[in-house]
Amino acid sequence: MIGSSKWRSALLAAVFAVFAVFAWQGAAAQDDVVHIFSGVVKHVDKGTKTVVIKSADGTEETIKYTDKTVVEGSKDAGKGVGKAATETYLAGKKGATVTVKYTGKGAEKTATAVKDAVD
Repeated sequence: MIGSSKWRSALLAAVFAVFAVFAWQGAAAQDDVVHIFSGVVKHVDKGTKTVVIKSADGTEETIKYTDKTVVEGSKDAGKGVGKAATETYLAGKKGATVTVKYTGKGAEKTATAVKDAVD
């Protein structure tokens, strides 16, 4: 029966490893969830590459943008757009309503795309 207990231990270790892999993949997948937030552009900070957006209910979100953030629905959104395109777009939208798609990990939110909001 000694061989039997080793087999059970090995089986339990294998089951634990499988569950650990699924739990890790689930946690990693949570980081990639895309959220959508619409509101009025209140402030664009070029130094920290962040934009503050205020929703209709008064909630304010500070969202980071990067060189990979896409401006959707813009005639300039094609290939070859310069790295400052998102920054220029957002700066020109102060007071306008936009919709931002972002991913978040904790309190840090990073925009993946931004576009004019449809009223």
